[in-house]
Formats: sequence, structure tokens, C-alpha cells
Amino acid sequence: MVEVTFAQLQGWIMAFLWPFARITAFLAASPLWGHSSVPNQAKVGLAALVAMVIAPLVTLPEVPLVSWAGFGIMVEQMLIGIAMGLVMHVTFAVVQATGEFIGLQMGLAFATFFDPSSGTNMVVLSRYLYMVTLLMFLAFNGHLIVLEILATSFVTLPIGLGGFNAGAFEMLARYGGTIFMSGMLLALPLVGSLLIINLSLGILNRSAPQLTVFNIGFPTSLTVGLALMMVLMTDIGRFLQGLFASALMFMRELLDALAPLA
Repeated sequence: MVEVTFAQLQGWIMAFLWPFARITAFLAASPLWGHSSVPNQAKVGLAALVAMVIAPLVTLPEVPLVSWAGFGIMVEQMLIGIAMGLVMHVTFAVVQATGEFIGLQMGLAFATFFDPSSGTNMVVLSRYLYMVTLLMFLAFNGHLIVLEILATSFVTLPIGLGGFNAGAFEMLARYGGTIFMSGMLLALPLVGSLLIINLSLGILNRSAPQLTVFNIGFPTSLTVGLALMMVLMTDIGRFLQGLFASALMFMRELLDALAPLA
């Protein structure tokens, strides 16, 4: 007959629950697994499956589960998972900003629809580029690399750190500037070309006031913008590959920076 003591049962629960908290927080905060179209049962099931695989490899501190120290460890794991998920959110927000910039120049800023994942209206181009980015992320096996980084985070940041390096959160906040910098970098060819067209139409309107520039300006901007979008899509894979590589590298650097200073 197999006998299980209370200490063994508590150890098994801690080995599962604390990694489960970090993994669940990451999956809920990441744009891929945390999407509103993914059922909550699937998120919890995937987090439980990964936690059971990682549990035998996790080093546990000598802290009671039901205590203030145990509650602090639970919050600590959730903060680590949320920080990793925010890195992915910033990465995918780059293409959303690109769609906003391009749509504003093309005159498609009014073409919006409700996005259930964010609860706001999103430009059509932003939604299109967002879906392309998700598919490219899966094609590059980015989801597997992220899960690998999540698993190795239990070695870099073991359970029961007792604190974080405050500079890591400042580094995460500064990484948010990638949304504007990389988003504008991707949209710059289209924005620059459409700006030249708008300037040309403005000069035409001043030189020939009898022409109704609005009647030809919107179709011209829309046609040229769609043609340039076709050209942009041929090279977007190389841009996204570099964006994903920098995001994954930053995620590893963030985990190293979160470790408290000795």
C-alpha cells in the first residue's frame, strides 16, 4: 500500500503550483496564447501540462505553501510571467502601429472595426498586418523558442528570489519605444511616398484651383498605397525575422536583468 505523507503532498503541490502561476501569467499576457479567441480551458490546460513537465526540474525553497512568504513567491512568479508576456505584446504592437501610420496616409483611418481582443476599434491594415505577423511567428517556430525561454527562466530566475532588480523594469519600459521606432521604420517607405503624392496634389491645387483635387487625391493615394503594400509584403518576412530575433534576445536579457544584484 502506497502511503503519502502531508509533507510529500505539500511538496508536490508547491512543485506544481508555483511554476503553474508563472506559466499561466505568461500565457495570459502573451498576444498569441492570451488572445480572446483561445478558450480559457485551453490556456489553463496548456499551462498545467507545461507545469507538470517542468515541475521535476524546479528547485523549491523551504517555504510553507500557506504563508505570507508563499503568497509573496506566488506574486513573484506572476510578475515574471507578465513581464515576459509584455515583451511579446510590444513586439506584436509594432505592426499594429505600422498599420495605423500607413492607414492614416492612405486615407483608410476611417476603415475600422471592433477588435474583441483589445476592446477597441482597429484599422483594417493593422488587423491585416497583425494576422500576418502571427502566422510568420508560427512559421519561424517562435512559439517553440518562447516556450524554451520560459522553461529556462526557472534556471535563470529560480523560485524564491526574494526580490528583483528595479533596473529591469525600467529596461522593459524603455523597450516600449520599439513600437514607434520599428513601426515607423517599417511604414517609412509608404509614408514617405504617400507624403510626396499629397504634396504634389497640394501644388496642383494651388496651380489649378479649378480642379477638384479631392476627387482624384483619395483614389490616387489609395491606389498607390495598395501598390506599395504589395511591394512591402515581398520583404516583410526579413523585417519580421529581425524583429522576432531582437525580441527573443531582449527577453533573455530581461530575465538576466531581473535577477537581484548580489
